[in-house]
Amino acid sequence: MPWHKLAAFGVLLGVGQFALLFLAMRGDISPGLASLVIQVQVFFTIGLSLVTLGERVRGYQLAGLVLAVAGLAVIATHLDATLTVKGLALVLSAAFFGACANMVVKTVGRVDMLGFMVWTSLFAVPPLFALSLWLEGPVLMVASVQHASLGVWACVLWQAVGNTLFGYGAWNWLLARHPAATVTPMALLVPVFGMGALAMY
Repeated sequence: MPWHKLAAFGVLLGVGQFALLFLAMRGDISPGLASLVIQVQVFFTIGLSLVTLGERVRGYQLAGLVLAVAGLAVIATHLDATLTVKGLALVLSAAFFGACANMVVKTVGRVDMLGFMVWTSLFAVPPLFALSLWLEGPVLMVASVQHASLGVWACVLWQAVGNTLFGYGAWNWLLARHPAATVTPMALLVPVFGMGALAMY
């Protein structure tokens, strides 16, 4: 696989999507609302696949997407959410970069997705480190590592292994083999499970 595709995916997902998403949640958008807005990536991905790959959307898929938008709108109107224009712009940009990362996956074909995730993640590290150094500074970075609890390290482990390697590995495996309109709407279940888990506490 060309190195530039590994680098593109790593930077688009790691920096373009997640760095912008986390920046927005520092005070410009509440996490609950961010989890809804980021799902616009589904529509960006389907749109990009229609334009660049010539994929098609079937009538029942279109009806399902319309229903999903209505459901997300209902949820959004019932959230006690913080939102600024900057936060909305950051999350919409994050969603677009996530869709672009999905398009990279569509072009790599049927490859070893675990290996793909490992190698692409390496390309996200330098820009994320530089961004953290710029926004937080070395003192806070070192202090955060030194004072991190076992719970924090467990979250880091889950994000690295559970979400990134397994979650995105499985997602990319499906996306490389099926049309975007078949796979990406499953992401619209994320707010449902997220809000459901939150309601349990």
